Parts: sequence; C-alpha cells; structure tokens
Amino acid sequence: MSDIIAAIATGSGVSAIGIVRMSGNGSVVVADKIFRAAGAVRLCDAEDKRMYYGSLTNSDGALVDFCLCMVSRGPLSYTGEDTVEFHCHGSPVVLCAVLLTLFSHGVRQALPGEFTRRAFLNGRMDLTQAEAVIDLIEAESLAAAQNAAGQLMGAIAVKMEAVYSELLDIIAHFHAVIDYPDEGIDDFDVCGYSSQLNGIEAQLCLMLDTYERGKVLLDGIPTAIIGRPNTGKSSLLNALLGYDRAIVTDIAGTTRDTIEEKLVIGNILLRLIDTAGLRLSDDVIEKLGVERSLAAIREAGLVILVLDCSAPLSCGDYDALRSVPADIPTIVVANKSDLPVVVDSAKLSELGDCWCMVSALSGEGLDCLIAKIRDMFPEFVSTASGNVLTNMRQVDAISRAVASLKLALAALTAAVTPDAVLADIEIALAAIGEVTGKTVREDIVSRIFERFCVGK
Repeated sequence: MSDIIAAIATGSGVSAIGIVRMSGNGSVVVADKIFRAAGAVRLCDAEDKRMYYGSLTNSDGALVDFCLCMVSRGPLSYTGEDTVEFHCHGSPVVLCAVLLTLFSHGVRQALPGEFTRRAFLNGRMDLTQAEAVIDLIEAESLAAAQNAAGQLMGAIAVKMEAVYSELLDIIAHFHAVIDYPDEGIDDFDVCGYSSQLNGIEAQLCLMLDTYERGKVLLDGIPTAIIGRPNTGKSSLLNALLGYDRAIVTDIAGTTRDTIEEKLVIGNILLRLIDTAGLRLSDDVIEKLGVERSLAAIREAGLVILVLDCSAPLSCGDYDALRSVPADIPTIVVANKSDLPVVVDSAKLSELGDCWCMVSALSGEGLDCLIAKIRDMFPEFVSTASGNVLTNMRQVDAISRAVASLKLALAALTAAVTPDAVLADIEIALAAIGEVTGKTVREDIVSRIFERFCVGK
C-alpha cells in the first residue's frame, strides 16, 4: 500500500461542490506541488483537518480552480494513511482536470472501495464496519441508514469481539494447563464451561434471528396490489407514489404485467407491485399477467386488495381475497369513495379486520391506509440501532459458529476428551473471526470491496 491513490469522491453530475480524494504516504507532498494556500501556508505545515482556501494548478502551472484543501495525516485519518481532499467547484470537467493533474505526479486511480479497504487493512475499522459503509451509502430508508450507521459505530463489532475474547480465553486456558502443568493453573474443567458456551450460543442465535428483519430493512416489504380488473389498482399505485407511474384507463385489463416501484412510508420501505387484474381470460397475454400476479402474491410480505366500493362485491373480489395465503398480512382498500358508495362498512368488515375507504383520484383516505401499514409493521417504526444483521456473509459465519458450538456442547454432554471439545470451539472462533475480518480470506475481502463505488 505504498502507492498513492486518488479518485473523485462525489457524484458524476454537475453539483455545487465536488471532492477529489487522495490517500497514501506522500500525498501531502504531491498536494503541495499543485496547491497554494492563500497566506502562503505550505500544506506540509498545514494543521490536520483544517480547510485552506487557495489555487490549484495543473502540471503546466495553469490555473484549474480556486478551491478548499484539507490534510488529514495518518494514522488518525479515514484510511490510516496521509490523506488530502480537494473541495472544488462541482464541474465534472474541473474534477477530471484535478485527477489528471494528480496522475501526472505519479498518483494512480483508486479501485472501487480501495479507500475503505485501506482503512480495514490499516486497522481503522473491522470488516463489519467496512461493510456498513456501503450499506449506509445504499440505504433507501431512514431505518436502513440508522442501522448501518450503528454498525459503522461498532454495534456488531463490539458483540463479536466479546464473543471472540470469551472463546479465546477458553482455548488459552486449555493450552495453558497442557503446556504448563507445574504452574498451579486450575485444571481445565470442560463441564465448567458448559454454561458459558450455552450463553454464547444463545447470544449468537438472537443475532441470527434479526436477519429476516434485516432483509426487509434493506430490500423493502414486497407489497402486491391486487384485485379484479378496473378497481383502480394502478390509480392507487400512482396516488401513493405521488406521480403517474402506471397507465390508467377506463378499459378493464389495461395493466398486463407487474409494475414495481419503491416507496418509503415513515421508516418502512415498501416494494409496491401493481399487478394485472385477477380474472379468467382466454387472452394469452392476459393469462400470463394473471400468472405473474399470483406469483407476486405468493412472494409478498403485504397484500393490498383493491375493491370498487361504487359497485357491489363480485365473485372476482372474493376470488382475489381467497388467492392470498392466510399467513400474509392483507389490507382491504375500498377505492372510488368519491363516487356513490354501494359497499358499506359491514360488508367490508366481513372481508377482514383491516380495511379502509380511499379515493385514489382525490387522495382522500390515503392517510388512513398509510397508518394501517405502519400499524402492521411496528418493528420498522422504531429506530434500528445497528443490532439488526443485514449481511448474508456475516449470517453465514455466525451460523457456522453456532453449529460448532452445538457440537462442542454435545461433546461435553457425551463426556469426550477436552481436546475434542476444543477442536469445535476453535472452529467457532475462526468463524467469529471471519465476521470481523480477523481470519477472513483475501479473496473474500476482495469480493466485499467490489461492491463499493470508486472514491469510497
């Protein structure tokens, strides 16, 4: 990691401010060649983490921009190395010119995630914190962002470090008894560790139990909007989104395929899926649309059944309701309440406890629908503090640790020799080390940082 890397750390579009970031020992020396601070302050003498205003020139001495520059020296920088940031005017042309100027001084283009990878390799963060960085960047809801921020602060790392330390103590005690029999060390009582191992296993299982919530936190709740044709499913989708995403006409069967869009309601991320109307048809294309609608229902975490309350309930309405598995939360929405209402509340109550009347045309009743969605998923209304697992790699490693601890506990029950028990504990220790990066393979590290954008 002796070479110096650089990248544009902000988006590719035009913006008020754009940042070019550089990291590596010697970064300050390179920056000093192209930046002159007002007041004749040399960057080599600059204070850490203080902004300096000045001019930035290219390798020919031509002015590129008037900008701000900040030096952050290792080991207390983000990467653990000397870093420099140029906060320029956000023209892509200007930012590219700054980057090319750095390249002319021997700096190379940073790879995706290389700044954060260096932070990990230099001990500035563990692997759970590094993975939280990309989760924070990609967060699509406040709850997901708060959970990632908590993990970046070490919520998962602290727990894993405590478990790692406990297992390491057990292993160290065993080897101390074997290697130093005359030192008066207490004998290794395998049964004495049973309670401790049970406690560790229970703690890890509690963490694993958060993963289902974590998947929804990142990906959203798949929400199928269903009903017979022409009840206003697409109109409801458009009303919830606040713009015309789906084509709406008076012709029944306008929607032939599923349409998916994301919507954040409070802390809850929904993947709204507008489906084709459910009905029997001889039309090949419409039949395919109905099949996709039924597939969306089976995979849904929430179903919104849309009825037309300006017309009597039909067999198609009841058939649509029966198509929803009993274990999937369902909200019945009586749409078109702006028209004379034929379906009363008593009829709607027969369909289920959770129902509301709305007008997708006027927006009346949408607040009631949103409130019912929030009530159905209270676990996503509260703030996530970083304790929710969202990463399959971490889940896999913790699961393997739990499996090894179960084997160790079974071996204790069977009264096998201590070395056999310790073999399983050592496997659990290695798996926990993978979570934080203590024992993870280089190819796994490389794959993790491939997810990152350039400049982070």
